[in-house]
Amino acid sequence: MTALQHVRLGAYHVVPMAAPDDFGEWRDHARRMVMADVPPDRIAWTEPGGPAGNLFTHGDRRLPVPDRDAAQPRVSRRFMEIAKTVIMHSDPERFGLLYRVLWRLQSKPRLIEDAADGDIRAMADMARAVRRDIHKMRAFLRFREVEHEEGEYFVAWFEPFHHILRHNAGFFTRRFANMRWSILTPRGSLHWDGETLREGPAATRADAPTGDPVEEMWRGYYASIFNPARLKIGAMLKEMPRKYWKNMPEAQLIPELVAGAQAREAAMVSAGAMDEEERPETLDAVDKAIHACSRCPIGELHNTAVMGEGPAGAPLMIVGEQPGDNEDLQGRPFVGPAGQLLDVHLEQVGIDRKAAYVTNAVKHFKYVQRGKRRLHQSPAAKEIDICRWWVEAERSIVKPGLVLAMGASAARAMLGKTVSITKARGKPIELEDGSELWVTAHPSYLLRLEGAAREEQTRLFDQDLAAVAARLKALA
Repeated sequence: MTALQHVRLGAYHVVPMAAPDDFGEWRDHARRMVMADVPPDRIAWTEPGGPAGNLFTHGDRRLPVPDRDAAQPRVSRRFMEIAKTVIMHSDPERFGLLYRVLWRLQSKPRLIEDAADGDIRAMADMARAVRRDIHKMRAFLRFREVEHEEGEYFVAWFEPFHHILRHNAGFFTRRFANMRWSILTPRGSLHWDGETLREGPAATRADAPTGDPVEEMWRGYYASIFNPARLKIGAMLKEMPRKYWKNMPEAQLIPELVAGAQAREAAMVSAGAMDEEERPETLDAVDKAIHACSRCPIGELHNTAVMGEGPAGAPLMIVGEQPGDNEDLQGRPFVGPAGQLLDVHLEQVGIDRKAAYVTNAVKHFKYVQRGKRRLHQSPAAKEIDICRWWVEAERSIVKPGLVLAMGASAARAMLGKTVSITKARGKPIELEDGSELWVTAHPSYLLRLEGAAREEQTRLFDQDLAAVAARLKALA
């Protein structure tokens, strides 16, 4: 019986995975299934040691043999890169999701570029969660010294959300190459003797030590550098959830330090020692501060600072380049020709500008005087970097889930580096607080074009806005 005949008879296939994070194993099985023309809804992928769903309990565990002339699957490099991360996610549906996307790629080769597609969004969300877990393990894992018959030895306990242990093995062997250590987790363990890395079985919290003599010194150091003036409890908990506190000796001091932070801050203010670089904590305070700012030459021109506008807590923050002549005169962002064009395109894709927070990377209008006219000049990189302080203050207060950066200046303000709009547009970029940055062209760029060039760039602009609109709905 050929593979195609086998599928037409309605056979279900149970594909057991030997390891939860082995991309090579999944890739080999998936390639075989695609070549045998087995659709996604006829496959049940199973976790190691986990039974298949009821529907597939009696499925065929004999994998089909593809026909000799079966074509090799087509797949993009981007899919492979994302899939290698998604495979480490703890959701048992990840295997099926990846296969479904692989199957769809055979008829839609550019599917992976469609950020609004449900499966592509699900892959992106899983990959983001895995990357965050990888970072948390590297940041919050703490080794404790234990007694060992061969001398100095260290043990750490960590509870990952996902199957990231083996992926992080290389990081820890490089970082602590001269130590002998073990990392214990509920998903497995790693043991390093300075030369050889071994994998071991899962462990429990009771298998790990609770402390060592060095921790008292570490707690003293942490208490000495704790700065109440920079305390942002919400941001701290988002970056360092309470789940990780038990692994870190310094975290035991946090409740006490937080409780006394307001009193210590008041003492610093009365002593005149408050950090002059502390960001304002309200939008009104940002507004007052930017009107007094003259840290770069733009702020010394004959102009007026233009504050962003929109609700605090807006799900979307739109960032442009700088105020223009109209914005400077009216004191509001995006009220000139570029702003009017932006309003038209936002309405077309269903984004309510009034529900978004709209601002600029640079707060003052940079221009050169030509008679009675003020001609726009693009801000320099240094000027954008200086004004980035205020944009970040706005973002930390508004806390948008998505940020739309329009133009290279806005993208630099968000990322701290210059990026190519062509290369960065159309896909989310994760920021350090977990929000998403989407990059597109500035609407003023469209106004400068004519003919076919304008039509093409307008199409791309609308495509970018549509992807943002779809992502906003998905996160709502």
